[in-house]
Amino acid sequence: MTREPKRTTDHEIIRRWVEARGGRPASVSGTQRSGEDAGILRIEFPDRSHDEKLAVISWQEFFQKFEDSKLAFLYQDETSGGNLSRFCRLVSRTSE
Repeated sequence: MTREPKRTTDHEIIRRWVEARGGRPASVSGTQRSGEDAGILRIEFPDRSHDEKLAVISWQEFFQKFEDSKLAFLYQDETSGGNLSRFCRLVSRTSE
């Protein structure tokens, strides 16, 4: 495991990382455009409180929107203290 943030677009790596931490794919309720199943994407961790209203979605819906939006997954395996990290962010594939 590494403490340095990593970036991936690999669906299987993303799914395994999220599920290993008890997370689920989610969408911010009410942000879908006409004809879309998912709006703004998030990872929902049940034991964290959120200001946004999140709706759990399927991995298929998540990855469809992920690809349509040309996103990448930025994540960290461990905290600086060596604990399992839940740090993750969805970023543009073109951002540095």
